[in-house]
Amino acid sequence: MIVSKVTVAALEKIQDRVYLIKCHSPYLASTFKPGQFANIKVSEGGFPLLRRPFSICDIDGDEIVFMFAVHGIGTEILSQKRQGDQLDMIAPLGQGFNVSGDFDTAIIIAGGIGAAPFPLLAKSLSGKRKVTYIGGRTSKDIITYGLEDVQISTDDGSLGYKGNVVDLFRSELPAYNEKRIKVFACGPNPMLRALQHLLNSSRIEGEISTESAMACGFGICQGCPIEKSVEDGRYLLICKDGPVFNSKDVVL
Repeated sequence: MIVSKVTVAALEKIQDRVYLIKCHSPYLASTFKPGQFANIKVSEGGFPLLRRPFSICDIDGDEIVFMFAVHGIGTEILSQKRQGDQLDMIAPLGQGFNVSGDFDTAIIIAGGIGAAPFPLLAKSLSGKRKVTYIGGRTSKDIITYGLEDVQISTDDGSLGYKGNVVDLFRSELPAYNEKRIKVFACGPNPMLRALQHLLNSSRIEGEISTESAMACGFGICQGCPIEKSVEDGRYLLICKDGPVFNSKDVVL
């Protein structure tokens, strides 16, 4: 983990209010692992006060790529960056996805902007079959950048399966009866809770990438606790012990 000043190489709008920001940093490009994140100071001044956490999305040579959706003042400021601007970030942070293990098919499940960490993960799963399930409220919420073999669900039925992405995956579970699968997921907490229940009840191995507001990003402020599934009275920290957890280890 280091504090870095990186240079913005490009900013690209890939769909309504969703952007890719590419930054030059040979060191971070060589050290980031899928599922880790950076805590980024989005402005030169003191407002907004807190840094914003962003999962690493992709790596392109010496450049690191983040995906974000504009939801508030911080991401609005970030969407106005230009080539040559400087970004102050603390990175790489957190525990990423474990791509090793006895599985031959990786199932990627994402809701909305939860698709952000998966292009780099997909690259890291060389030799594995990859199937991706993407869900959103409408077709406008579907993000497929950097993903392959994509199955789509929308709540309103405007694209693909009508319903939520967990129900879509559940409906296709029989196709994986003879396969050794592992699930990698990121999205809103209601989606992750439903998926966690399905994985644990079906004894399917899975990892989930969780989200939280973070002040420090590395465990000092204790501001992002998550309950352990083992009742020992202790909590884990999303920024330090996560953001990726085994689906059996935490209570969402």
